Amino acid sequence: MFDIKQIKLFLFDMDGTIYLGDRLFEPTIPLLNTIKEQGKRYLFMTNNSSKSVEAYVEKLAKLGITASKEDFMTSSQATAYFLKKNYADKLIFVSGTQSFKKELRESGLNITDERQDGIGCIVCGFDTELTFKKLEDLSILLLDKDLPYFAANLDLVCPTEYGYVPDCGSVSEMLYNATGRRPIGIGKPSPLMVELARDKWGTAKEETMVIGDRLYTDIACGKNAEIPTVLVLSGETDMAMAEASPHKADIILEDIGVLLKELKG
Repeated sequence: MFDIKQIKLFLFDMDGTIYLGDRLFEPTIPLLNTIKEQGKRYLFMTNNSSKSVEAYVEKLAKLGITASKEDFMTSSQATAYFLKKNYADKLIFVSGTQSFKKELRESGLNITDERQDGIGCIVCGFDTELTFKKLEDLSILLLDKDLPYFAANLDLVCPTEYGYVPDCGSVSEMLYNATGRRPIGIGKPSPLMVELARDKWGTAKEETMVIGDRLYTDIACGKNAEIPTVLVLSGETDMAMAEASPHKADIILEDIGVLLKELKG
């Protein structure tokens, strides 16, 4: 267990945690305001690589939350950081949205979405613009067993107000059935985004906390980063799933409204 008062950096998952689809949860704005009033910091940490940080800033603005680029840590940013560190001199084949590819290009990476000679690695993101041609190109490229293969995230589904849609992890499984290859995931549950956030804001592990609705991404990420974790039951996970999962959160709450009461208390 941990003392909520010692937390200085709150890492919030987004969809299913602070909103669902286009519906903002009622406690969200009071909670964010309370964190700022107490001299603490929060970041929005998301695995959804289909949108750029600018698109998330716009989405939150429509929901009534004022945010800037500095308030986010995304799997797209983590992917760019990882690729610049390890494949900066390579031609990178990217399968993803135009937004995802634009963000990687703007980070200085040499990327392509055309199958050609000289490709140094393959990267996939959550692709809301997925076509059969993309799947075919990936299947052909993945025949080269020595070609490194990564995914911005491995979430199986993405929550919506009407249920779920297949996410990058489900597409990865489809490609596995065709090629026998699975990607290495860069986003949650990898601790990379947490480590980047801690480096950015200078917080210790015990001063940093992740709050999310998914066991196998949010909670597993926090555990892998060795920081406190809070599971909220407002999104993908219910109590039966939480009890059956090997990924155990430090605290389980009905929603972020309970966290607001704890902070004020």
